Amino acid sequence: MGPLEGIRIVELAGIGPAPMACMLLSDLGADVLRIDRLVAADLGVPGDPRKEVLNRGRRSAAVDLKNPEGVETVLRLAEKADVLIEGFRPGVTERIGLGPEVCHARNPGLVYGRMTGWGQDGPLAHAAGHDLNYIALTGALHAIGPKDGRPVPPLNLVGDFGGGALYLVVGVLAALLERARSGRGQVVDAAMVDGAASLMAVFYGLFGQDKWRDARGANLLDGAAHFYDTYETADGKYVSIAPIEGRFYTDFLTRIGLADADLPGQHDAAAWPALREKLAAIFRTRTRDDWCDLLEGTDACFAPVLGLGEAPDHPHNRARGTFVDYDGLVQPAPAPRFDRTPGAIARPPAAPGEH
Repeated sequence: MGPLEGIRIVELAGIGPAPMACMLLSDLGADVLRIDRLVAADLGVPGDPRKEVLNRGRRSAAVDLKNPEGVETVLRLAEKADVLIEGFRPGVTERIGLGPEVCHARNPGLVYGRMTGWGQDGPLAHAAGHDLNYIALTGALHAIGPKDGRPVPPLNLVGDFGGGALYLVVGVLAALLERARSGRGQVVDAAMVDGAASLMAVFYGLFGQDKWRDARGANLLDGAAHFYDTYETADGKYVSIAPIEGRFYTDFLTRIGLADADLPGQHDAAAWPALREKLAAIFRTRTRDDWCDLLEGTDACFAPVLGLGEAPDHPHNRARGTFVDYDGLVQPAPAPRFDRTPGAIARPPAAPGEH
């Protein structure tokens, strides 16, 4: 089931990006065994383990890692695994006897994935932190938010899941490919600060060409442009527009009745505030559904802004099966998709130690 069928992964349970990475690998067919604590850790926000979507697809065994027999149990599992993933602070697995050196002595072909915020070394490596702190250090947080306002947390998508989980998965898969040639495993040092910085590559490129201002709400893609933003509708809901290309912008103006209006040029930044006010007034004349009837599915680059309770029911998401109701819990379906070896949710989230 899935392109990673036959790959065995041991996951030392943590929070955030490491579980997300293991969920993705499980969705792609890997057999993942999560090693949970005997006593639940303080995760900041209590929750029902049966509804922890990030823990779906895996079996769970509870092990006392303070007991030498518990450590030996994990080492025996690592001997037969392809990948081990841990998300502790640097040095923790070494102290408990499960560091890369010990594991590689048992299994030289093991890919050892490490997920941290600051990385395995550097002045901040051992400091506590969370997504917001890591993206703050990369320039990403500074760039997100309204003009003359404070930086706004972009959920924890940029650090935990974009810069963390996805880069860990890329690293693990690349190491597995390399192992097929060399027969040797290696350590993957995935740090959220590194991944979030990498996600900012295009903006650093634009900044280096003097095509991006180092300020919020002042650029093409950060809400300054009237044609790349959200607007409130007559019923208090919101829509998004993004007709960046000239032909799409022309199509957009035509559909909303401004084709013959004497407007400043699309990329005349000085005119953006006035054009925004004009569009805001127009969008307030109809409901969100009315605008969907007019613009959705056209080249105007339009979509309604949907809430979590609405998104799974949108016709496009329903048609593609973007969300699934699995074991009574609506959640995102496995992604990406494969034509020969489709991924799938192997099982619902497990209670710690269930297996």
